[in-house]
Amino acid sequence: MSASGRGGRDGRGRGRVSVAPVRVLVNIDVDDLPRATRFYTECFGLEVGRRFGDGGVELAGGGVSFYLLVKAAGTSAAPAPARPREYSRHWTPIHLDFVVEGRRGREALEEREGLEGLEAACERALAAGAVLEREIEHHAWGSIAGFSDPFGHGFCLLRFTERGYDAIASAGAGAGAGAGAGAGAGAGE
Repeated sequence: MSASGRGGRDGRGRGRVSVAPVRVLVNIDVDDLPRATRFYTECFGLEVGRRFGDGGVELAGGGVSFYLLVKAAGTSAAPAPARPREYSRHWTPIHLDFVVEGRRGREALEEREGLEGLEAACERALAAGAVLEREIEHHAWGSIAGFSDPFGHGFCLLRFTERGYDAIASAGAGAGAGAGAGAGAGAGE
């Protein structure tokens, strides 16, 4: 993180290194572990790490550890008044964005190569069992497509332009905090 509190790779935040005293783990509730493992490995190229009996599996990739956790539909995720788990399409205020990199990794790419990479990622997601909810849209910062996984969780595939969110960021303190806030608003919820 930079001194201003912004960090990471939020659309070309080059050179910023996080010093946050946390590590991100992504836990995804599912009701069918073999099906979920297949989907997430085929769709995103994640690799199976540890297995936790019949209760879960660790997937690695993209610099984050993902944990698929078996939770039966209808069970409670939290004390009342929380709604019981369901695996039909549902809205959540937090979703995952998967950034598609080109053949040359994180280097700046020609626009056409980036779009082809996003189209290929969309085809891979559909083949793995994702549901397309929003066709590829193009913005100043890049392109985005919205999906849901077989368990009703929304996610987006996006491809940044060379400038990424810097193309829409305002100068000054706090610019990074809102730079991406509206970029994919509503996508993959």
